[in-house]
Amino acid sequence: MDEIIRVPGAQFRFGLDPIIGLVPGIGDTSSALISAFALVQAVRFGVPKILLMRMALNILVNEVVGIVPVFGDAFSFWFKSNARNYEIIKNHRLGASIPRRND
Repeated sequence: MDEIIRVPGAQFRFGLDPIIGLVPGIGDTSSALISAFALVQAVRFGVPKILLMRMALNILVNEVVGIVPVFGDAFSFWFKSNARNYEIIKNHRLGASIPRRND
């Protein structure tokens, strides 16, 4: 949902999420519903509650900022909440720890 299209000659990838978000009114809502489906799948996979909360926070941040015209769409190109959530699920399934920033 977030990385299916690659910009030619660059490493940058984007997907349907920010493009769907451009549609006024229904774009952000439909994007949130698709993201929520991934969250439901994570519950079925037995992802721990703390990681589910992290995934929900990624979705919430993307949707709240996505409401802001123009800036929200640009933010969605950068933030890629679905790709972040996919990494959380993948790391959980593989038994890998989630990388953290050094504070």
